Amino acid sequence: MKYMMTYDLMETMRNTNQWLGATARAYASYPIMSWGANPAIDWLKAWGEVTERTFERMIVKPDWNIPPVAGPKGKDYPVVIETVVEKPFGDLIHFTMPGRKPSKRRVMLVAPMSGHYATLLRKTVISLLPDADVYVTDWHNARDIPVSAGKFDIEDYTLYLMDFMRAVGPDIHVIAVCQPVPLALAATAYLAELDPKAQPRSLTLIGGPVDPEANHTEVTDFGRSVTMGQLEETMIQRVGFKYAGVGRMVYPGLLQLASFISMNAEMHTNAFRDEIIRVAKGEASEHDRHNDFYDEYLAVMDMTAEFYLSTVERIFKGREIAQNDFVVAGHKVDFSKVTTVAVKIVEGEDDDISAPGQCLAALDLLTGLPDDKKAAHLEPGAGHYGIFAGKSWRNNIRPLVLDFIDANADAPSDAQSNVVNLK
Repeated sequence: MKYMMTYDLMETMRNTNQWLGATARAYASYPIMSWGANPAIDWLKAWGEVTERTFERMIVKPDWNIPPVAGPKGKDYPVVIETVVEKPFGDLIHFTMPGRKPSKRRVMLVAPMSGHYATLLRKTVISLLPDADVYVTDWHNARDIPVSAGKFDIEDYTLYLMDFMRAVGPDIHVIAVCQPVPLALAATAYLAELDPKAQPRSLTLIGGPVDPEANHTEVTDFGRSVTMGQLEETMIQRVGFKYAGVGRMVYPGLLQLASFISMNAEMHTNAFRDEIIRVAKGEASEHDRHNDFYDEYLAVMDMTAEFYLSTVERIFKGREIAQNDFVVAGHKVDFSKVTTVAVKIVEGEDDDISAPGQCLAALDLLTGLPDDKKAAHLEPGAGHYGIFAGKSWRNNIRPLVLDFIDANADAPSDAQSNVVNLK
């Protein structure tokens, strides 16, 4: 029963705040309340509406809501989501457009498992769909996965990526965003040894911690300053009886959200105050900037305890990837085995989560890869979010990534394949 009560207490607090918001909104909506002008009732209703939606979002997985994609001659193609590979801890999904000619560019987006759902990449998917066939790793909320499904750590994550790459075929171009960058690199290297024909054509790594010590941030400093015992004692809880994963040890999404908000508490406080004012004045809308952002930001998911702890211990503290000392299923992965997969690094100059240099370290590990297969881009003035979903992504990075994909669309020649076999 360790920490099951604290898990349920957090959910109780969330549920209570949602109820208070709903009650205030309902009370202020009674017809009798409109018999006379009363600004206090308007403010109460606005507070209730914003509060209810805020706390309701926290346990709901956002919809993808992908709009139709424009085709030639003004024809729109609706986007349909199908599951290609289904696994206990995550699926590989495919965004299909019935009636549209398949694109030659086939992209697999590797979504982070760092507190938010894969829908965090919605804008990235929308930007790629007109020009590519897109697959995404859709990770599941650990609270909904029965204990009988077993564990899930960074080695299991790596093996999942290998299975996903095999499922979509070797003509795929993998784009990994943030947290999974080192694991996507490891999965590719492991495939280079075990199943070279299943390797992707190219690998684009965007803002991930291949070597956290290359350039310190608050995230890396935190990882270095706490012990694993402290993390396990303060961050890990057991899922309560409300969910299918009852008894599973997790790093709760609500606890992660509290950490996210505390890093910019004043900004978030002002944002919610301003939204209440807009609602009271009748200036807010269902899909205004505030709601579009916070519908996604507040939707958090639990991570398995073993995934969170192994990430901190092995990626940040032990630097196993950076030191080419990463072991998966008892096998030491050798990054020098990657000899045919083109690799591009994308970093943001103002990224305060995965600072410039952390992701670039990947190229130094790829000693078997020719220089003409390596590329790197540092986006001026871009923060972490901007390098995969913001203006910098849309205007600058996305065109560069598509050009890189096109330049490496052909299968490796027989000569290159022979080099792989010799090594």
